[in-house]
Amino acid sequence: MNFKFTKYSAIYYIFSGILILASIFFLVSFGLKFGIEFTGGSVIEASFEKRPSNEDIQKKLAGLNLGDIIIQPTEQNGAIMQFREINEETHQQIISKLGEISEIEEKNFQFIGPSIGQELKGKTEIAIVLALLAITLYIAFAFRRVSKPVSSWKYGVASLIALFHDVFIPLGIFSILGEFYNVEITIPIVAALLTILGFSVHDTIVIFDRIRENILRRGGVSFREIVDLSLNQTIGRSLSTVFTVLIVLFSLFIFGGSTLKYFSLALIIGITCGAYSSIFIASPLLVTWLDWSHRRVAK
Repeated sequence: MNFKFTKYSAIYYIFSGILILASIFFLVSFGLKFGIEFTGGSVIEASFEKRPSNEDIQKKLAGLNLGDIIIQPTEQNGAIMQFREINEETHQQIISKLGEISEIEEKNFQFIGPSIGQELKGKTEIAIVLALLAITLYIAFAFRRVSKPVSSWKYGVASLIALFHDVFIPLGIFSILGEFYNVEITIPIVAALLTILGFSVHDTIVIFDRIRENILRRGGVSFREIVDLSLNQTIGRSLSTVFTVLIVLFSLFIFGGSTLKYFSLALIIGITCGAYSSIFIASPLLVTWLDWSHRRVAK
């Protein structure tokens, strides 16, 4: 028995609409906390014999005019500290003062100028926009021979809407994490977002391709029935693929250490959203669009 996915399209749209509106609200209210790669500044990663509390570190460094100090505990006795750009003299003063609290071993020190950070931020935004545009054009081109009953370019637009869905929701969650837990948008997280785009569109293309095959094979069947049939034929593959990927990502999140924690979290959220949007947003959207076109012509 085939499940009628498109029958409940309104429920999917409402659910996704709530998530996207909530994400936009949090993005407008909290914004995104960008890492040192984008804003410029200095970062010290250190390991302590006995890690002091964040408050103790803040008090000890208060007199060095470091601006906002962001401290992220790592592993058992480590910490990553970020602040404004500093010279080597201030760098050594920081190590010396922290050594007064507990024996310290510096693991890494980085400095990135603000101009480099802004340039990288601009290039990142361009990369994401170009990726979205290229994916949309590719899908429109790939389905150019399927012009009925839905134009090929509508497949591209439907996939683009699903991709926005898959990116906005993780960004909304990271805006919350940034506001309350100082989680930053870093290069690995940007890489995760681009990976999400690729994974999501791959899943969407598999379903669209099955729709194309069924259109050619079942000429007398309505488009709604073809979409439902195609979803029933591909949902097992889609869910099994996502499930196996999530097993690996949860393993990275739990056992991968601090450097992979939020990278894997971004992928977990985005790939879950991508699986949902491929099945419940992109394909039903084609049917909704066709129905709307028919009603408009009937008027």
